[in-house]
Amino acid sequence: MTYRAPVNDFNFLFEHVVGLERLSETEKFEDISLELTDAILNEAAKLCEQVLAPLQRSGDLEPAVLENGVVRTSPGYAEGYQQIADGGWVGMAALPENGGMGLPMTVTTAVNEMMGSACLSLELNPLMSQGQIEALEHHASDQLKAIYLPKLISGEWNGTMNLTEPQAGSDVGALSSRAVPNDDGSYAVSGQKIFISWGDNDFTANVCHLVLARLPDGVAGTKGISLFMVPKFIPDDSGEPGIANSLRVVSLEHKMGLHGSPTAVMEYDNATGWLVGEPHKGMATMFTMMNNARLGVGVQGLSSAEGAYQHALNFALERKQGRSPIEGGSGTIVDHADVRRMLLSMKADVFASRAIALSCAMAIDLANAKGDAHWKNRAALLTPINKAFGTDTGIRVSEMGLQVHGGMGFIEETGAAQYCRDVRVTAIYEGTNGIQAMDLVGRKMMDGGAATFALIDEIKADVEAAPNRVLASQVGHAAVALRATTEKLATSGTMNDRFAGAVPYLTGFARVLGGYYHMLAAEAETGNGSRTKLARFYINRLLPEHVGLFAHAIQGADDLYAFDIEELGNS
Repeated sequence: MTYRAPVNDFNFLFEHVVGLERLSETEKFEDISLELTDAILNEAAKLCEQVLAPLQRSGDLEPAVLENGVVRTSPGYAEGYQQIADGGWVGMAALPENGGMGLPMTVTTAVNEMMGSACLSLELNPLMSQGQIEALEHHASDQLKAIYLPKLISGEWNGTMNLTEPQAGSDVGALSSRAVPNDDGSYAVSGQKIFISWGDNDFTANVCHLVLARLPDGVAGTKGISLFMVPKFIPDDSGEPGIANSLRVVSLEHKMGLHGSPTAVMEYDNATGWLVGEPHKGMATMFTMMNNARLGVGVQGLSSAEGAYQHALNFALERKQGRSPIEGGSGTIVDHADVRRMLLSMKADVFASRAIALSCAMAIDLANAKGDAHWKNRAALLTPINKAFGTDTGIRVSEMGLQVHGGMGFIEETGAAQYCRDVRVTAIYEGTNGIQAMDLVGRKMMDGGAATFALIDEIKADVEAAPNRVLASQVGHAAVALRATTEKLATSGTMNDRFAGAVPYLTGFARVLGGYYHMLAAEAETGNGSRTKLARFYINRLLPEHVGLFAHAIQGADDLYAFDIEELGNS
């Protein structure tokens, strides 16, 4: 499939919306500049457009398979991955002392979006490694860091995350995997894990599994879980892959989409592993990787949305159908009002989602660079919003892209359906979007809504200073509604009442943020340019959805439980 990297959009957002220049004011990122990031993005764009995009369709048509215990990946994936590794893109955000580029997460996020738009199934591999690298940098012993980080960062080895078990999905504390101490300081890890993205491949020299398991003295629930590094091949004295560990791929899942990404059922039978972090603190340690992955998965949704939008736009500009309803039209379906509505809805939501993702990444960077509680709280607040809204946007835009294709969208040869199939799981894995919303109204409101109110105050200040009073007024009214809804959720009802309205609250929150970022974009250009036109479309047509969403959010839980279980099945 063809793909054009939206480098100009990234540069615009960096300069005018998320304020990349703030990073250069910190010691950690003092070398970062708009000129440097533009060069990085353009180099990554070449890889995505020329190398990865042609692999998108082949991965779907020729999935990864398990043959005699060996995972065979899709044609071209080995070569594509090698170019990702050779370019240093796996270790973009890793510390320079370990061989990484030391780039901000904001820039890493932009590159990951491009790779995901080009070939989502393959991009999932380095994304998992990036999360593992960060977890090891924060929590592993010096010995483990010395062995694993250089290989992971170079892309010679890749990393996975092993949480889920057949009986322990979102309730990770119900896992049954065990780890027993060996005499040499290692552990014997046993258990079965499911849904392991890129659990194996045929192009990296080693696969490094981070596995959650319980020590013999571990208490029940999440507080008794520890984290272990369990490699496919045990490193020898020189740090190279040695003997095979006692683990195997039982099977690969037959999935709705992401066919090029092998999703494995993994079995560990007294496999040798090493503790990462402190005993019984595995969930906290793994959350370092999970939060990285949640940012990345939200961006995967955005990646699919961008790819689906480009695919639909190209089709609409070529497809002739019916008489043009406008004078001097192109003669293609792009002349029709409903097709324009769909395309502009897609484009406007892609921009909103991209701005939210980059703002989340920027908050992470500023928190890391400054150690500032304000930015840590902002990053924590935006993470579930980015994950849920980004993936919902991917699903919605991909489905709309299929609709633009009409009957041809239902035909697999056009490739429109692949975006729908590939993106659907992103709303489920790394914490379902319902769980993200529950986190937003639960943990993220433990401060009484302070982090949210701080963000609303910033929106209010920018609204008051905005020259376009029509757009600013509408965004301001939406921000007032967000404050009122947050206050009501934070101060009344039970936690289950919050949970009942969590998803519409998160979606409404994201709608307000989208309006805010579109308003900032309109301010940055003079006259009635394309960004002002797009902002007007979003603020007039999509932002008003917040009204119904917030009304839904504050209804409480009583009506959800008014039906007896038996009544749910009555016709």
